[in-house]
Amino acid sequence: MSQPSRSIWAMIIRNFLNSLKPRQFQGTLMGSDYFGNKYYEIPPNPSVGKRKASRWFDPPKKDDFMQEMPAEWEAWLRGRRKEPPSEEEVMKNLAIMQMKKKNSVEVDAKAGKMTPMAKGYETFPKRPEYESIPGEKYDK
Repeated sequence: MSQPSRSIWAMIIRNFLNSLKPRQFQGTLMGSDYFGNKYYEIPPNPSVGKRKASRWFDPPKKDDFMQEMPAEWEAWLRGRRKEPPSEEEVMKNLAIMQMKKKNSVEVDAKAGKMTPMAKGYETFPKRPEYESIPGEKYDK
């Protein structure tokens, strides 16, 4: 039995027509976050030459280019971590972030006691309750 002859023109036309067909990305849903983003992955397949996993996310608003995402999920998308973050880890870090925001509001409320910032290399505010030079009291 002889194999059908392969014409170079037939291969070129077939590849061109296949390139026009829309690709079907069917990834595995790996999780979602509190912003509404959904994260997907296609695992690597070394038998076909695919050594890295394909990872992406679907935002809740497709046209909004200023998307927010937790740092844990961003690290997973960029390949800095192998396993996707757990729900508990994301929620724990969200609680820490909210606590830091609350503490920064309290620090800003005390800002009325601060002296104005000096020009030049001393750009940090000086507060009367802290020493600027260790061992010396703050002088106004």
